[in-house]
Amino acid sequence: MAGVAQLARLLGELEEQLMACMRCGFCQSVCPLYGQTGREVDVARGKLALLDGLAAEILKDPHAVQERLERCLLCGSCAANCPSGVKVLDIFLKARAILSGYLGLSPAKKLVFRQLLARPALFNRLLGLAPRFERIFASPVDDLLDTSCARFFPPLGQRHFKRLARAPLHRTVPELHTSPGAAGIRVGFFTGCLIDKLFPSVGQAALKALDHHGVGVELPAEQACCGIPALSAGDSETFSKLLAHNLARFDPDKIDYLVTACATCASTLAKMWPLMCGGLDAAGQAKAAALAAKTRDVGQMLVETGLISGEAPSSDPGAKTLTYHDPCHLKKSLGVAEEPRRLIAANPGWRLVEMTESDWCCGMGGSFSLQHYDLSKQIGSRKREHIEQSGASTVATGCPACMLQISDMLSQAGDHIAVKHAIEIYAESL
Repeated sequence: MAGVAQLARLLGELEEQLMACMRCGFCQSVCPLYGQTGREVDVARGKLALLDGLAAEILKDPHAVQERLERCLLCGSCAANCPSGVKVLDIFLKARAILSGYLGLSPAKKLVFRQLLARPALFNRLLGLAPRFERIFASPVDDLLDTSCARFFPPLGQRHFKRLARAPLHRTVPELHTSPGAAGIRVGFFTGCLIDKLFPSVGQAALKALDHHGVGVELPAEQACCGIPALSAGDSETFSKLLAHNLARFDPDKIDYLVTACATCASTLAKMWPLMCGGLDAAGQAKAAALAAKTRDVGQMLVETGLISGEAPSSDPGAKTLTYHDPCHLKKSLGVAEEPRRLIAANPGWRLVEMTESDWCCGMGGSFSLQHYDLSKQIGSRKREHIEQSGASTVATGCPACMLQISDMLSQAGDHIAVKHAIEIYAESL
């Protein structure tokens, strides 16, 4: 456990940020969790009030404080709509780190984060073996969505999960070093765990689009997780190891942008790397800040640089209908909403039909879905209803985690609706 003096120092760092909250309650109207439970303790205002007295509460009942803090999707809806500009996610992540430092990690989290996630080569080898045994433990349920459900494990039985890729991206494209062409731009490509192991077609589509536009790509071998799972659990030690591992693979002086097709990774690289890099030396912190400033969603970069023009072709008469879900980490954290729609509009074979509440959270929330699946499913069902009501044959988004959650909801409901990434829709037209 962290000492009381150290704990007091860390709590002091949160005090100024906590004072900015006026307790106005604007967060209630946008919080997906509060929308389901109606409980004040589940909304940002309630959690911030709790943290205001954290020094006393943590000594009285730290486990109860931790439990309440973990009942959060970290979607950023509260922060994006806060009139006082309270950096709610920054506060929550720091508070989780404080609590984990004080209480220590559970044995299960130590195993997952420090023995697996923090060791990328081992992590890749183990997950590379998993598809060989997947059919023993899971039954396929939807060919369109490529989903399965567990055969023998009741707690997992209600989920319809995406099957692991038979060939992860790091196996088909171990590394890539191409020179800039017509675009005169060189980017670093950050793959991300979910694209690598579950949605390699998304990575392939992104690389296809970059190559089509003459963008040079630096895709270094042996990339690690961006670190957000460990950070969300309060494991600052593993986050720092993963950050240092990735920083060693990208040189900000040799690339114009650091791009990814994962909204969650993009938000982590741009916001969390410079915010939570205090465990590194001065050079590491400077490098994290430099790469963060160059981080872009791949669609954002293509539009921002003018490689995708503002004039979209008219949709073909027989164009298929598609709707779009705004990932929280893309729209609310990075302000990227128009660019993915520009990707879709550039393919005349598709016609975009907007769904109701396109930017309402899908309910995934990373580890939140693992710990509170009933709530996650309730929030996801609301998203699924809006997708179905749009009448679209496909739903696109910009986040592989959202793709997982939406696939689960659509598969369980028996909806014949495909799930794609916006860059996949664009790459079809090239």
